[in-house]
Amino acid sequence: MSEEETIQNDSKQIVESLRSVINQRIIGQHEVVDQIIAALLARGHILLEGVPGTAKTLLVRILSGALGLKFGRVQFTPDLMPSDITGVSIYRETSKEFEFRSGPIFTDLLLADEINRAPAKTQSALLEAMQEKQVTVDGTTHSLGNKFTVFATQNPIEFEGTYPLPEAQLDRFLVNIKIDYPSKESEVAILDEYSEGFDAEVESTFMPSPVVSPEQLDSLWHAASKIKVASEIREYIADIVRATRDDSEIRVGASPRATIALFKIARAYALMDGRDYVIPDDVKEAAPLVLRHRISLAPELQIDGRPIEDVITSILSRTVAPQ
Repeated sequence: MSEEETIQNDSKQIVESLRSVINQRIIGQHEVVDQIIAALLARGHILLEGVPGTAKTLLVRILSGALGLKFGRVQFTPDLMPSDITGVSIYRETSKEFEFRSGPIFTDLLLADEINRAPAKTQSALLEAMQEKQVTVDGTTHSLGNKFTVFATQNPIEFEGTYPLPEAQLDRFLVNIKIDYPSKESEVAILDEYSEGFDAEVESTFMPSPVVSPEQLDSLWHAASKIKVASEIREYIADIVRATRDDSEIRVGASPRATIALFKIARAYALMDGRDYVIPDDVKEAAPLVLRHRISLAPELQIDGRPIEDVITSILSRTVAPQ
């Protein structure tokens, strides 16, 4: 077995361990779990969208435990200020100097809960952190570390008390993952877990021991960066994104950042499947996650309630995939 094959097999086993631990605790959301792992491997920030009570917060807490990473949470509210997230400088009379008191953003996995309940000014406080993995307060820059990842939960925009996210911030989320209600069978299985002592409010009943070390996570990131993407696949990715800019049903198409995101996520799916190369199906699977929050439909389609997913499916169907 070659060194590349050994790396791919080891990576797949690590991913399987992580997937298994999460799926044991988050019932009936296997596809969502795979999407989150793919985004993690691609080193991107994740926007989770769904109605309250669909285990978005629980999922991120379990992921932090399985990875052995520090977890932080900010509940976004209409009166939340940027300094409540990043931290503030406080003048100390004893030392005659300002001392920086860090905010909850200084963590590994940050859960920005109900992010669209805060106004745009506060949402924008995350922009530098998401792009540069650092924050600047009073002219001083503070590093957040290379593991820093934002998991933002968003309620559907039609819910009362929500604000639309600025387009610049939406573009910095690698993927938009939608979490739907579980099936009846899964919901009954959830009740079975509760009858046996599980409680989402009691951490000791669900928090796993780490199954992926920081070194293994680094190796996964390195392996994902080495996945081969043939020139025809790269052209296919560019064709899909560019098609969003020429479609009459779309008011605002996806940016070049979406092209890069699709490239990264496709590599992650290949790694999860134990391959060292990307195939068109990897791109097709990743496209809705990457595009749905980056494009805006024409006003008449919004009025008609046309799902963005339908438009993305149409683009994929008429974009010729390499053989």
